[in-house]
Amino acid sequence: MKIVIFGLTISSSWGNGHATLWRGLCKHLARSGHSVVFFERDVPYYAGARDLYELPGGVLRLFANWDDVRQAASAEVREADVAIVTSYCPDAIAATELILAEGRAVPVFYDLDTPVTLAKLTAGESVPYIGPRGLRDFALVLSFTGGPHVADEFRNRLGARETRPLYGHVDTDIHHPVTPQPHYRADLSYLGTYSEDRQRPLEALFVAPALARKDLRFLIGGAQYPDDFPWSPNIYFVRHLPPSEHAPFFASSRLTLNVTRRAMAEMGWCPSGRLFEAAACGVPLLSDDWPGIADFFTPREEILIARDEHDALAALAMPDAELRRMARRAYDRTMDQHTSDKRARELISMIEQTTSSRVSRQQIEEA
Repeated sequence: MKIVIFGLTISSSWGNGHATLWRGLCKHLARSGHSVVFFERDVPYYAGARDLYELPGGVLRLFANWDDVRQAASAEVREADVAIVTSYCPDAIAATELILAEGRAVPVFYDLDTPVTLAKLTAGESVPYIGPRGLRDFALVLSFTGGPHVADEFRNRLGARETRPLYGHVDTDIHHPVTPQPHYRADLSYLGTYSEDRQRPLEALFVAPALARKDLRFLIGGAQYPDDFPWSPNIYFVRHLPPSEHAPFFASSRLTLNVTRRAMAEMGWCPSGRLFEAAACGVPLLSDDWPGIADFFTPREEILIARDEHDALAALAMPDAELRRMARRAYDRTMDQHTSDKRARELISMIEQTTSSRVSRQQIEEA
């Protein structure tokens, strides 16, 4: 199967959650014998922090503007079985029009930012990666978010015909237990790009415990942190970690924190890929609470939930042996359900089901 993707970025993991997910997915699609071509607009802020230059087993097409690549994109789509457009792709609408005009590849939309998309629609704001016809022309809409209401929301607001969840995942070639590194040592770590809407829970679950436990070492890794962030002497900082450094970062932590973007937390059933990455590296998980989290990890058995500073401090006070047992259970759950190779198989299965239904409908219409 040939799959053409028009996405935000796969070449740079700086300041976005798309790249790492696409790398794992595309790698395992290629290993399963599928052909992948990824089109990405070459923008300065990703070019300056690029950490992938070739797509293993596939083709990465960087381009300066849509007009320059339109002809090449048309040729690739004309030969493709599937063409995927993603949220926040700067050329999403133009790519959608091209795919539909060619009329051969199964058109798929993958919203890796479902809560943001639906929040904008609810607020009456435009969504720059969705055209005036909404999603009604796509044979399949994939959502990074699951739960009981997403399919109805996409159908009622955007005309989507078929919506299925395709959750985050972890590439176990990159994220796995490794030897701890002294420079990443931490009693509590947090890996994530700065986001204003995560600031309040981050202060409650990370900064406040650091102030209360000055005897412990706290570590943040990520990009775009402002100068006025409330640092304390026992909070250390690593600016932007490429995926190759995630495993030693996590493996050097006694406990790691996950904080979910506000829109994701409010909607629920939207696990950050960071959860699966950390679990795959064998570190105990501490997370903010949101609806549906128990569908991915069982609280108190595979993950600890913190609703305030006191919960975070209680987690830090737990015995090492109990934390290790919890981490092992989370690791086993992740290996069983949340790896990139499993998501790649899920994707192909959903595409095959959609293709089969599409052919059946065409045959009925022609009869």
